[in-house]
Amino acid sequence: MGTTAPCCGSTRWTIGAERPRPLQPCRMTSPPAPGHRNLPRNEQLKASIQTQLQAFDVQSMAADRQGPPLHAAAVAIAIIDEGQGADLPQLPHHDTWSTQAALLLTRRSLHLRNHPGQWALPGGRIDVGETAEEAALREMAEEVDLSLDASAIMGRLDDYVTRSGFVITPIIVWAGSARDLSPNLAEVASIHRIPVAEFLRADAPMLERIEQSEHEVLRMPVGSDWIAAPTAALIYQFREVCIEGRRTRVSHFEQPVFAWK
Repeated sequence: MGTTAPCCGSTRWTIGAERPRPLQPCRMTSPPAPGHRNLPRNEQLKASIQTQLQAFDVQSMAADRQGPPLHAAAVAIAIIDEGQGADLPQLPHHDTWSTQAALLLTRRSLHLRNHPGQWALPGGRIDVGETAEEAALREMAEEVDLSLDASAIMGRLDDYVTRSGFVITPIIVWAGSARDLSPNLAEVASIHRIPVAEFLRADAPMLERIEQSEHEVLRMPVGSDWIAAPTAALIYQFREVCIEGRRTRVSHFEQPVFAWK
């Protein structure tokens, strides 16, 4: 994979010249949820997501926008089986294979120059001559050894512009059970199957005011940890549009200051 688009995780995993500021208390949108929704990865869920995407008016970044040029990137929001679990504290481990719907996330290698150790969706820069869909599938194959063809593509969500100069196009992918994932250790430290139901928690999203921006920083809790925008913003819009059927926009949500470079 080439230069990757920005991605964010919790402060404990962030390594770099600029350390994140200590977290201020986040404003929770509602109390924690008592339990999770049953969401098997089946044809009914696939049809529901497809219906929502077909009805969704995607907002793409105009090529003639004013301002500094942006690097085009794509990420795969891949829907897979939960399998034996997310391999994270406070999330369940299963002795038998779970077919509950999950999203494929990674932790970036600690050896990478940009965003080491942070949460990410498979993805990176769009090469010359590629579509966003082609780039997302290529990057997923390179990062986690999951090779799919164009028939797995379900649609797009809104473009998201990062503080570091990328415009990220999220591609929704129906990725099957994905039983045999393997990390490219040059880029990926670990692979995680996060149940979609985890992103439906009532305490998500977490919103925080910061003095550097008029917009709130968005985070999505996962287990005892959290994921920050831009990755969290894309996950939140997936939840809202594809699962809840709401036409929620996320491009205005802010990223933590440590992710601005």
